[in-house]
Amino acid sequence: MKNREELESLFEKHGYTDFKWMEPKDIIVSQWVRLKCTFGCPEYGRNASCPPNVPSVSECRQFFDEYSTAVTFHFKKTFEKPEDRHAWSRGVNQALLKLERELFLGGYRKAFMLTMDSCSICADCPGARGECKSPKLARPTPESMAVDVYATVRQYGYPIEVLRDYSEQMNRYAFLMIE
Repeated sequence: MKNREELESLFEKHGYTDFKWMEPKDIIVSQWVRLKCTFGCPEYGRNASCPPNVPSVSECRQFFDEYSTAVTFHFKKTFEKPEDRHAWSRGVNQALLKLERELFLGGYRKAFMLTMDSCSICADCPGARGECKSPKLARPTPESMAVDVYATVRQYGYPIEVLRDYSEQMNRYAFLMIE
């Protein structure tokens, strides 16, 4: 693995300055998170990168255990109009995927990004993984991989709260798995 300073320079080249290194064992995987996806998220069954189109909770834990290094990227934003969030998230996620690709081409064959918001690469998702129109770009969110993002990022001193309305600043997180 390149040294962290080289990777941090790469992150900064891509415009990411608010990030922290993590131990994958510190990523908290919980069944309740999957249930929140199943019984509360409008993306459930409509997005090829969300439940039920992702591994089981135990398989998610196994996935994280196969890595020795992770990075979390912090994004904060406030919107005047709630609907503006989707275009912003799509742009951030596409940029994150470019970083993942650069790492992969640089020899990190296991580089894998968990994006900060539901996959929105395509305007019209078929909702089934086997019918995905962009399988090379589609990625799950940490939540769809059963990650308790609140508890995980708080361990590293990051802010995160449940928002009551869109006038409050959002704190969103993406996770990059590196090996």
